[in-house]
Amino acid sequence: MSELSLLNVENLSVGFISDRQSSSAVNRVSFHIKHGETVGLVGESGSGKSVSALSILKLLPYPTAFHESGKIYFDDVDLMAQPDHVLRSVRGNRISMIFQEPMSSLNPLHSIEKQISEIIELHQGLDRAAARAEALRLLTRVGIPNAEKRLKALPHELSGGQRQRVMIAMALANQPDLLIADEPTTALDVTIQKQILDLLQELQSEFGMSILLITHDLGVVKKMADRMYVMQNGNIVEDGPVEAIFDAPQHDYTKQLINAEPSGTPPPLAAQDILVEGEKLRVWFPIKTGFLRRTSDHVKAVTDMDFAIHKGETLGIVGESGSGKTTLGRALLGLQAAQGQAKFNGQKIIGVSRKARQHLRKDMQIVFQDPFGALSPRMSVGDIITEGLKLHEPHLSAADMTARLDAMMREVELEPSLATRYPHEFSGGQRQRIAIARALILQPQFIVLDEPTSALDRSVQAQTIDLLRRLQAEKELTYLFISHDLKVVRALAHRVMVMQEGHCIEEGATEDIFTAPRQAYTKTLLAAALKT
Repeated sequence: MSELSLLNVENLSVGFISDRQSSSAVNRVSFHIKHGETVGLVGESGSGKSVSALSILKLLPYPTAFHESGKIYFDDVDLMAQPDHVLRSVRGNRISMIFQEPMSSLNPLHSIEKQISEIIELHQGLDRAAARAEALRLLTRVGIPNAEKRLKALPHELSGGQRQRVMIAMALANQPDLLIADEPTTALDVTIQKQILDLLQELQSEFGMSILLITHDLGVVKKMADRMYVMQNGNIVEDGPVEAIFDAPQHDYTKQLINAEPSGTPPPLAAQDILVEGEKLRVWFPIKTGFLRRTSDHVKAVTDMDFAIHKGETLGIVGESGSGKTTLGRALLGLQAAQGQAKFNGQKIIGVSRKARQHLRKDMQIVFQDPFGALSPRMSVGDIITEGLKLHEPHLSAADMTARLDAMMREVELEPSLATRYPHEFSGGQRQRIAIARALILQPQFIVLDEPTSALDRSVQAQTIDLLRRLQAEKELTYLFISHDLKVVRALAHRVMVMQEGHCIEEGATEDIFTAPRQAYTKTLLAAALKT
């Protein structure tokens, strides 16, 4: 054990029990982190990165999870041997964690202010007013716009990127010695990603904080980390200084990760009729104040949007978190009340009865940004994927249902034998593939893809993009593709719409936008996205 190290993980093995059988997720892994150092832990979804990190604070779902071997020393104290009350004093105080899926980590019933203040009051002993002031300062520092107004917001009232920033504020509240950052920028657009990474580096320099950075984004590792460990199938296959590994990777798997980039172009688009169109589409959220809760202002999420999507086309929507991308997609599906005009196949879809909209559900599907929040923890994967089939195609026999399920799981590269398992038994990337399968199994005409690859590593991203392109070509699917990853957008979208503060500021063919953007905001997005 190195005397210079803050954290030492030695011979850690983690297994899971499922259906009375045990499987190994991490196999005798060892790594260390020095004081003030940033260490990257990289690998594909399911490689054991998050399981290794969650073991440090014993946050795995015990007794389903169990440790076959290992010791975890933090400041020479073996955390594996400590009772719960000791671990509680460490969690959120000396060691904090930014989780991959913020919606599942935030309490849906409590305001943002209450959740941040609770951590501050518990560990710092501040009164409510002082904790509120500190929570406001933290929200401002991590880039939440109109931070004071957002204090009273509930998690579902924030965008995915804003929820992730709230999680970062909570993790940094007590100036921890070690910050475990599990995909800290997954939900963030490129400009905010840079701000957050710069902020983490600034705080690290100020407080001497160590960082364990878990990510599938090698660009983030290259920017942030001093050393890195590469994991595959629960094993560490390569480790060393970041620069040395990027310049001369030794293991074939490391080479594959470094070389994996979204590539290709969308299938050719023939002249087609318009499938989805909107005119003066508006989504404003009222801000109510005073004893009588009167509307004093509005959050203008989407304002007077005009657009058209042709059959077989992919329209990519890009912009910063909170720009209105997801709100627009949800409004089209009737998941968010809206004003204005919108049509699907010439049929009005805003202001119609619930029965009329229910008829369209099979043809209009969505893949949500946060797969864990969108998957019922009480349902097996098989039941989750086939839930829509049972509703819309009740005539299917059990054998046909099983055949459709097996075929769909194989298409998203999941073993059909996993259908009896539950969402918590899968990695973040695997859960996203389950969500994609659930939408695709109904063979819809139109799919809103809300950050469908944000939780996936680069190699699986490429597979998912290929899958989406193939299905689009074979079935003439139409996509509304919402993403902050402009490299993925370029590989999949025929046209791109750039949104800022609820408005469309630029629209055009994908290559035109990427090679000759007209607006300064678009140029900023592209510069931040394509330099990594």
